[in-house]
Amino acid sequence: MPSLRHALLASVIPRLRKAGDLESEPAERARVEADHRAQVRSLPTRGTPGFAKSWDVTVTDIGFPSYVLTPRHHRVHRTLYYVHGGAFMAPIDAVHVRYAARLAEAIGARVVLPDYPLAPEHTWADSHDALVADAARWAGEEGGIVLAGDSAGGGLALAMALSMRDRGLAPASHLVLHAPWVDLTTSTPETREVDAIDPWLFYSKLQAYALWWAGSTDDLGRPEVSPALADLAGLPKALMLYGTRDLLHPGCRLLARRAAEAGWDLTSIEEPDLIHVYGLLPLIPEARRAFTQVVDFLR
Repeated sequence: MPSLRHALLASVIPRLRKAGDLESEPAERARVEADHRAQVRSLPTRGTPGFAKSWDVTVTDIGFPSYVLTPRHHRVHRTLYYVHGGAFMAPIDAVHVRYAARLAEAIGARVVLPDYPLAPEHTWADSHDALVADAARWAGEEGGIVLAGDSAGGGLALAMALSMRDRGLAPASHLVLHAPWVDLTTSTPETREVDAIDPWLFYSKLQAYALWWAGSTDDLGRPEVSPALADLAGLPKALMLYGTRDLLHPGCRLLARRAAEAGWDLTSIEEPDLIHVYGLLPLIPEARRAFTQVVDFLR
């Protein structure tokens, strides 16, 4: 049974994030594009206590900025390559930085956070090759990489792993996927039913954002966009965590089924009645449990 703190966040987060159904696609596109014009893109570290004392930050240009966070107080044995979520149209959030920094500290890693171009102004094609090449470069360094992401970023991380495999590039040692968005075709009919119980995500927006990222309906099913529909054999061992009060959970179940069919070593943790990306949320026992599960998986 979800904790009281989880129940509170499930009520508060949709209000803080101004969640709501899609009024119209053109209006939503105009709103998001206006938000992008007003944004000053930088690394949001305000949610990570003591960040300035604990981390050195450099920025590499891979066609777009990629932040490299090097710890000052723990030894580096590998790299956590973290791909942020946000429906492909929202930038890196303070929650992403906080989570990646905590996880990197726990596993003795540096962090790489690519700030990839966002929809609707950009599609998957504007960043995919650069992300794959950058992740493979870090994978070739001592200790290799853990390739991780949440929501849209989790789906993108999986799509990157597929391309790294198909191009014969150095692979990640592990994949960690928090409620990944892995089927942008929404081929799972249960998704419409879950729309009624998810307080945060909305089916109408899911459809709009998916098409923005794909660029066309013809590209919705390609592996770079909907990696759950691809050949999953030969991927790095992976851990996926998601809750059932999440509009994306039917896609996560689809991925788990197809992984088993392909013989891919994917550990899937499904939590009843938990909301989207619960493992990244602050101050709830469910997130603490998820963090321990991730760290144990990576040790």
